[in-house]
Amino acid sequence: MMPAGRITALVLVLAGLLLSAWGLAHNPRLFLITLLNGLTLAALYFIVASGFTLVFGLMRNVNLAHGSLYLLGGYIGYAVAEASGWWMLAIAAGFLGAALAGFLIQILILRHMQGEELRQTMVTIGLSIVIGDLLLWAFTAQVHQMEPPEWLDGPIRDIPLIRAYSAYRLSLLVFGVVIGLFLWWLLARTRVGAMIRAGVDDRAMLSAAGVNVNMVFALTFMLGAGLAGLGGVIGAVELSMVPGEDTRLLLASLIVVIVGGMGSVSGAALGAVILGLAETFGLAYAPTYSVVFTFLILVLVLAFRPRGILGRPA
Repeated sequence: MMPAGRITALVLVLAGLLLSAWGLAHNPRLFLITLLNGLTLAALYFIVASGFTLVFGLMRNVNLAHGSLYLLGGYIGYAVAEASGWWMLAIAAGFLGAALAGFLIQILILRHMQGEELRQTMVTIGLSIVIGDLLLWAFTAQVHQMEPPEWLDGPIRDIPLIRAYSAYRLSLLVFGVVIGLFLWWLLARTRVGAMIRAGVDDRAMLSAAGVNVNMVFALTFMLGAGLAGLGGVIGAVELSMVPGEDTRLLLASLIVVIVGGMGSVSGAALGAVILGLAETFGLAYAPTYSVVFTFLILVLVLAFRPRGILGRPA
């Protein structure tokens, strides 16, 4: 008998193929634009959720302030871009600002709550409210949006069927792939990645081997927070920076990690693609019920594959 997880995956694939065939036959231009929109949105979700899967999936730290770190990085990047006009400097500032905030959260607060998920949840919810209110005080509720760099401004033309598509939006796919490859290399091919995985599996044994486990975890948390801030700067061009975006991106990160599988970078990529495509195709073809598709996928995965599609037993 076929396992429930494979049945779920097969049903999702068949449904996707049938809908794709119908979309191509009905309106190929709309279908291809929606497909690209879904994949580029998935790339943004992956950048933010990859940091979340490091912290929540690998380290088992419940950080519900992750969305606020996204917003913090976006606002810092926006302020730096406005002051300097350098988009790459804004990227670096957003990453470093959120990374520093994450480092402080880990060493000052979460380090003392290791293994206490309920306390971590309540404290990080409080932190997200505090950070959100401070950002609201500093930047007001006005909508902020960054300009793309000159070399990515404007559309790419003469694309078959589509005719033109945003160069900046298409670049999100490159960002997502580069970050995904970097995280895979870091976790699977480096000594640091081996220490992170060993610390999650047996913290006491790693500490006995002479490794400063607290520092390893703090730096990992710092990287995860920095990726949230990086996503905030990148997303500030396509999405507006406004109070409430932090909640949206936190919810998206949770769904991505749950659907893809906790602690799996490839699972986060798969979950991001599923969520991005479900959202964009839902908005394009059934806007009234678009949110239903997202949560229907979440329910199916939790019902038949509780650890996520690529998740493994702890």
